[in-house]
Amino acid sequence: MKTNCLILCATVCMAFIANGQGTLIYDQSSATNPAAGGGGASIFGDQPMGQSFTPTLSSIGFVQFNFTDAYPGNGSGATIYVNLWSGSISNGTLLASTDPIYLPVDASRLVTNFFFSTAVTLTPGTTYYLQPYLQSGNVGMSIVDSPAFNYSGGTLYFNGAPDPNNQDLWFQEGVIEAPEPSSLVLILLGSGLFLCVHKKCKKQIYAGNCTASRHCTTSSTFSRW
Repeated sequence: MKTNCLILCATVCMAFIANGQGTLIYDQSSATNPAAGGGGASIFGDQPMGQSFTPTLSSIGFVQFNFTDAYPGNGSGATIYVNLWSGSISNGTLLASTDPIYLPVDASRLVTNFFFSTAVTLTPGTTYYLQPYLQSGNVGMSIVDSPAFNYSGGTLYFNGAPDPNNQDLWFQEGVIEAPEPSSLVLILLGSGLFLCVHKKCKKQIYAGNCTASRHCTTSSTFSRW
């Protein structure tokens, strides 16, 4: 019976996982069209570099950047993560870092999600800084930028200073909304619990009858008259 219950629980858990990826809720963005923009800001050569933004939500769970490879054909991918700063992108307070992501060889116009392991609390209306950082790999990996984005809540930063041409990186950020369990998942969960309890009750009743009755036997040998 324990094995059946474990199988049912595993099935229900898999159903939750399949229906539990969450929904991205966007707050700030410089542009929604990934094809927008023309240039590329180098992640490796202009550190500290990144994008300032001013959230209206009280937390951040993810950020997206649109990558392009300045050195296509070199056969090298890149591993990148994103730092979140308050106060300053160069000497402020490091609030959190996303999990690193590997970008494939010759990435071009590749929108990539970076997730914080837990949502980071923000103060709405305060300026924060997103710093993409090259952990290893292709030094030519860049992020799409353009003065046409004209994001009013922040700007691109080069070498720790605001870009004089008022350009912005292509970015979008926001929170992850946990999904509600679907009706199918709830039905599976209820059915599994009912079956486990039902089998347990039957076993207890059978055991009780055997204890109280002298006619109950577990032997398969019968006396011959």
